[in-house]
Amino acid sequence: MRLDRYLCELNIGSRSQVREFVRKGLVSVNGQVVRSADQKIAEQKDQVAFQGKTLTYQRYVYYMLNKPRGVVSATQDNTAGTVVELLAPEGRKDLFPMGRLDKDTEGLLILTNDGELTHRLLSPKRHVDKTYEVTVVHALSAEDIQRLEQGVDIGEDRLTLPAKVDAVSENILHLTIQEGKYHQVKRMLQAVGNQVTALKRIRFGGVDLDDGLEAGEYRPLTSQEEERLRADRNETGY
Repeated sequence: MRLDRYLCELNIGSRSQVREFVRKGLVSVNGQVVRSADQKIAEQKDQVAFQGKTLTYQRYVYYMLNKPRGVVSATQDNTAGTVVELLAPEGRKDLFPMGRLDKDTEGLLILTNDGELTHRLLSPKRHVDKTYEVTVVHALSAEDIQRLEQGVDIGEDRLTLPAKVDAVSENILHLTIQEGKYHQVKRMLQAVGNQVTALKRIRFGGVDLDDGLEAGEYRPLTSQEEERLRADRNETGY
């Protein structure tokens, strides 16, 4: 990889900025100051330092965010704050949300720069599990649960895919679905004559929301969580 591209991918600066940094002798490779931004490096082997600080190359990054209400799952928005802005301290300009949560929905959202994995996991054919903690107005009957688990009519061409329902209390349930249609959870509960009053995603694929994260807080995924995310190949349905 060219040195200027390497530095850009680590958000050291724009292409013109990093070339200027190199020209000024602010960058070294394996302990030697370099003056050519075109120099080729082995990103996983060579030691690159900027202003004396050794850089660690990681092409793809993955962050777990406990999304708060009122924030939009987007990279930019003209009317509200975005999830990407919450990770501004990381200094990365290449992050985007893996999927989306409604503005008034909170909970687990993964932000990354890995477009290939994002595309794969969000493919309609992938059927990745998404579990929500749902607070409803009325307690669900056994018939309501059966309907949700078999699939309900939310006004689309076909019924929703079979879901999984676990009752937590009279008015709180854990609902696992394998699709991501617009306002799907709310529409599913409306289909059985109920109404959602609070919605929080607590699991995506093989990754669970960290209970230690307050709303608006985030952390990098652990290596084990990354492996579970990449290994998610559920294409069978319930």
